[in-house]
Amino acid sequence: MAFFSKLKDRLFKSSNKLEEGLDAIVEEGAEDVAPQQSVPEQTPEVPPSTPPVEAPVEQSVEAPEAAPAEVPSEIPVDVPAEIPVQTPEQSPRPAEPVTKPAEPMAKPSIKPTALPDPAPATPGLLGRLMGRGKADEPRRALDDDMLEQLEDLLVGADMGVDTALRVTANMAEGRFGKRLSTREIKELLAAEVARIMEPVARPMPIYAKRPQVVLVVGVNGSGKTTTIGKLASQFKAAGKKVVIAAGDTFRAAAVEQLQVWGDRAGVPVLTAPEGSDPASLAFDAMTRAQEDGADLLMIDTAGRLQNRADLMEELAKIVRVIRKKDETAPHNTLLVLDATTGQNALNQVETFQKLADVSGLVMTKLDGTAKGGVLVALADRFGLPIHAIGVGEQIDDLAPFDPEEFAAALTGLERS
Repeated sequence: MAFFSKLKDRLFKSSNKLEEGLDAIVEEGAEDVAPQQSVPEQTPEVPPSTPPVEAPVEQSVEAPEAAPAEVPSEIPVDVPAEIPVQTPEQSPRPAEPVTKPAEPMAKPSIKPTALPDPAPATPGLLGRLMGRGKADEPRRALDDDMLEQLEDLLVGADMGVDTALRVTANMAEGRFGKRLSTREIKELLAAEVARIMEPVARPMPIYAKRPQVVLVVGVNGSGKTTTIGKLASQFKAAGKKVVIAAGDTFRAAAVEQLQVWGDRAGVPVLTAPEGSDPASLAFDAMTRAQEDGADLLMIDTAGRLQNRADLMEELAKIVRVIRKKDETAPHNTLLVLDATTGQNALNQVETFQKLADVSGLVMTKLDGTAKGGVLVALADRFGLPIHAIGVGEQIDDLAPFDPEEFAAALTGLERS
């Protein structure tokens, strides 16, 4: 729950945008539905006013025949002598004042039974389940116009057109025409997002093969170096022997950053002179990891744009070289994605998947975007495992992906 609280607090840009949009959609439609609320309030007043004589006649006659002793016990304030005397005299004196006090006696017996019916129905089924039903919440009927507005809102949150259409269609199934509050819509949306994300929420697999080679790829600035440092520290804390290869030989800051993480976690970091061949470094790192009996070898790579053919070819070379040492390597190829890139992340996955056979995703910088829905689009389109998500620079800001926590944080829901 600690990471969920942090995730929810730092996903405020996404959750606020969705929450504000949902509020606006519901309130807009609630104004059109408001006049209909006054109709059911007037309907209970009509029946007692139309037949003022017949209602007390039937009830006053049945009461003494069934149980005459129960009448004074239920209503001790009224005089019991007046009631039996006037019940048979209904035909000659229908307008006597005696029939008028009989009406309030009938009303108390009807109203208590009618009040409990609408009371639990006002919060709705989800409200009763969650225990947070509010009768005064604005509500709107789920119709075609509302679905279209919901689709636009989800597309604006970078969920993608296809995914947004699928999500809203599933939300409307069996609920079309029902009046929903913002809270209920958020719960439906969170449940649908969690359903899409559940199959891809898997931790990075650990194999018996030693060393297990983990190749980390991604574009410039996606957070590869920081992610490697955090993963290495967490694996070391879990009892694994880890070796890091600083394969980003073109950026001195990346090497220094990995060395800081290595010193912090007690993990050796293998480096090479600036500008040297990263494929050669990867080959040497595999030899060193085998000699040391390491469980994991994590290889950093230089950030590259997916439209740069030369850089992508260099990545393919690294894969070819390490397969000379182990034809099954790399055993994991993690693609680190920057959440702030939005829909461009879909293009990155498609390109890297063809070149490096991506086996899993890590999404970083979810705290810096109002469009966290791109992760839902990735899961819906590619179905690749999402191993972890990051919301900051600290060691505990990278955690295994939890679909329910992510869905709740994305929509702004509270979790007990």
